[in-house]
Amino acid sequence: MTKQPVIKSKDRETILNALRSGVVPRIGLQHIQVGRKREIEALLSDVDRVAAAGGALRFVIGEYGAGKTFFLFLVRQLALAKNLVVMQADLSPDKRLHSTTGHARALYAELAQNTATRTSPDGGALRNILERFIGKAADEAKAKGVATADEIRTKLEDVRQMAGGYEFASVVTAYARGYEEGSDEMQSAALRWLRGEYVNKTAARQELDVRTIIDDGNVYDNLKLMGRFVRHAGYSGLFVCLDELVTLYKLQSAQSRKMNFDQILRIINDVLQGSAEGIGFALGGTPDFLLDTRRGLYADGAIQSRLAENTFAKGGFADYSGPVIRLQNLTPDELLVLFERLRALFAGGDPAKFLVPDEALDAFATHCRERIGDSYFRTPRNSVKAFVDLLSILEQNPKADWRSLIGEAEIVEDRGASADAIDPGMPLDVSDNELSRLQL
Repeated sequence: MTKQPVIKSKDRETILNALRSGVVPRIGLQHIQVGRKREIEALLSDVDRVAAAGGALRFVIGEYGAGKTFFLFLVRQLALAKNLVVMQADLSPDKRLHSTTGHARALYAELAQNTATRTSPDGGALRNILERFIGKAADEAKAKGVATADEIRTKLEDVRQMAGGYEFASVVTAYARGYEEGSDEMQSAALRWLRGEYVNKTAARQELDVRTIIDDGNVYDNLKLMGRFVRHAGYSGLFVCLDELVTLYKLQSAQSRKMNFDQILRIINDVLQGSAEGIGFALGGTPDFLLDTRRGLYADGAIQSRLAENTFAKGGFADYSGPVIRLQNLTPDELLVLFERLRALFAGGDPAKFLVPDEALDAFATHCRERIGDSYFRTPRNSVKAFVDLLSILEQNPKADWRSLIGEAEIVEDRGASADAIDPGMPLDVSDNELSRLQL
């Protein structure tokens, strides 16, 4: 039996409330983390590469409930621990990589709103990043004996040389000027621009004296600009996490799918050719989104050739060096460990308060396997929720018989769920100690 640490009452209740509802808890998932060590190591290497001013790209591919969302949250935690800035969002019918009706700008605005740093892990960190940049420039200007405005101009020179960089640098400079002068209006206008909140150029020109805005046609360019800028602000780079790319697979318009896939191809080319610096991407999708040769990424021959799997990765061998990570099934032993941890979570880490014996864990695992077969290993979400429901009943009804309850448990094969659905195969909240352990 796996030894469990003492679990804080607040963390216990937060995690269990989320698990009962079938969604991902926002804290404490290290308490029920199991398996997939090789995949975690691959993600660590991506984060390290970005922190070393390189580029990284991973497609995290798995069935519904297989752990894609957990992987993206894991990247987020690892990146924050490495002093990276993280931007995270889910694609949806009105948030896409390419559009002509504002949907791509809406995706960028969501990413900007969810911008996080280690000191602002819940998002909304863009203002802090700007002020850190200004403070860093002021300190360096003082050391050099020059004006802060001159140092800011110097630091942003390479940003100006990038596509769309002149306007981006002008807006950052406007924020710095507003910060120095105490002008809340100028700071607010600059933040609106950087968050992609302007819907027309006229307002931006009147308030900031710039001729362009972040719109559907330049989302990826502005992500690259942000990646360069945050490094000037003292961060190690930028990591962008996008989930629910299956949304693109579901688009009815073949032209819309192609234009969105073209944006993905740009990212692939930049990373694989080495022209992406200090920026990484983790993209979550289903096997159909990747492999379908009619509507998926593989419908584009150029993308298919770049993402094709290693032909020697067969017979139990896996290649984690390529851009695609296919989530492997949890083993029966790992699932038993998972049930052990859920049992310990209910008991607050105290073995004397366990609600069921080891025998019950084996019986429940057997019941799940008989009811839903191999899907039990591929997508354990519903099994987890059912086990939590079982323990909830036993906790509230001490005289209940776990044997009869297990025999009556209804567990169905998972055929789809939201982006926040459970898969405890991956951790969400990763402490510094956990990070050190994962780097073994």
